[in-house]
Amino acid sequence: MATGGMVAAAAIVAKRDALAALRDERCRRTLKTRFRDRTAMIELHYWPTPNGHKVTLLLEELAEIGHALPYEIKPVNIGAGEQFQPEFLAIAPNNRMPAIMDTAPADGAAPVSVFESGAILLYLAEKTGRFIPSDPRGRADCLQWLFWQMAGLGPMTGQYGHFNVYAPERIPYAIDRYTREAQRLLGVLDSRLHGRDFLLGEAYTIADMACYPWIDPYKTAPIDLSPYAEVRRWRAAIRARPATQRAYALTKQVNPQAGQRLSEAQRRILFGLGNAP
Repeated sequence: MATGGMVAAAAIVAKRDALAALRDERCRRTLKTRFRDRTAMIELHYWPTPNGHKVTLLLEELAEIGHALPYEIKPVNIGAGEQFQPEFLAIAPNNRMPAIMDTAPADGAAPVSVFESGAILLYLAEKTGRFIPSDPRGRADCLQWLFWQMAGLGPMTGQYGHFNVYAPERIPYAIDRYTREAQRLLGVLDSRLHGRDFLLGEAYTIADMACYPWIDPYKTAPIDLSPYAEVRRWRAAIRARPATQRAYALTKQVNPQAGQRLSEAQRRILFGLGNAP
């Protein structure tokens, strides 16, 4: 009986895995055909994470204002280790997505690849002349808040998430350390937004797009935003934008299993606990 039960359980798991693989393949086909009626200028190597969302936010905002850069999503399943494949490492040597390939760069020469989400936002904003100020003072203001996110808000909130959600054991010191740092950074953002619609004032820029996905991104470890009225107001305004809604709708298209608990195999790949594929 025990042997029969084990066989039955194995069959159920195999069927579940086969269905998941079928869903993934259908997802890839859907994404491949999304832009098949036009030539994709930008190849976006993407998985729906906060850093991935930054780039789709900008691409959808560009489409919203009539300056679309046709793009094709090339999913990089980081839970399956696809970020370690040679073809991806050729454009993203740090084995982190997102990355892009611009097949029609401004100089008309060979395609240009860019990795790191902040660098991608800056590259695309400069390519189109949109969502970044053109005057030196405004540009400097935009860049300092973009880099503030890259160096502070993103990494510190990410560590908050790691020790609250993904760590195999609770480490009180780490949880307290990164909770307080995430709260401190939210306070900085809240102060900056006082009296401003967005980080630079009335203009919505790549600085806002970089910060938005990193505000309370962990459903199983929510951060109390009640002390940060300006952040809540700013966040709601961005969430309501049509481009934001389209960007986040890609989540389930690319990864139908988004939001589910990580398997042990995925944990080992994502957090460097075993050999990369």
